[in-house]
Amino acid sequence: MNQERRARLDGVREALRVSMTAWATLEVRGDQARVVPAPQLEVLVGQLDRAEGGEWTLHWACDGMQPPVVRARLGAAGLEREGLATGLTLEDARLAALADVARLYGISVPGEGHWVDYDPEEGADTTLLEAETEAAPPAPRPSLPPEPPRDPQMEKARGHIDDLIAQLRAAGHGKDIAPILMRGYGSTLEESRQIYKELQAVLREA
Repeated sequence: MNQERRARLDGVREALRVSMTAWATLEVRGDQARVVPAPQLEVLVGQLDRAEGGEWTLHWACDGMQPPVVRARLGAAGLEREGLATGLTLEDARLAALADVARLYGISVPGEGHWVDYDPEEGADTTLLEAETEAAPPAPRPSLPPEPPRDPQMEKARGHIDDLIAQLRAAGHGKDIAPILMRGYGSTLEESRQIYKELQAVLREA
């Protein structure tokens, strides 16, 4: 990795580290909840804009609703990493997926999470965890985990879907395709092709 790319990667890692101020609730058992630290989206956006000069991408896909399952794909520093997670609510799943992305960029995130007190009205009590996080010394710079193997055909199919989505949004049909987009790209090549056909049908009817 050349020096410039390493510096960009360090900037993205710092953006992720600084933004780890939110908590995602993964599950609830009685009066206990399992939570993981996650990037706060508004903070992350500002940090990435400074680190990458606006040259970064973040895409979301919902793979399921009961329970919510979300994919988050972040492209920055010349790399692309995709996180997948489930959560108590859709927002929790989004945060947990973003935490998974942070882990793939080399940020230390506890995979099993922490158990804390839970109140149905107040939510998870992360007060003690936040205090521990503030008192903890900065973690050493980790090595970047290897990127998971990708299916070239699936990557090509996703590229075609992204292109078609861009056309539809430019034509003002974002609302029309929202129900289709909630299914993500599909988990198989056949599902991706079906989603592409459905998007094509919307474009033809436009």
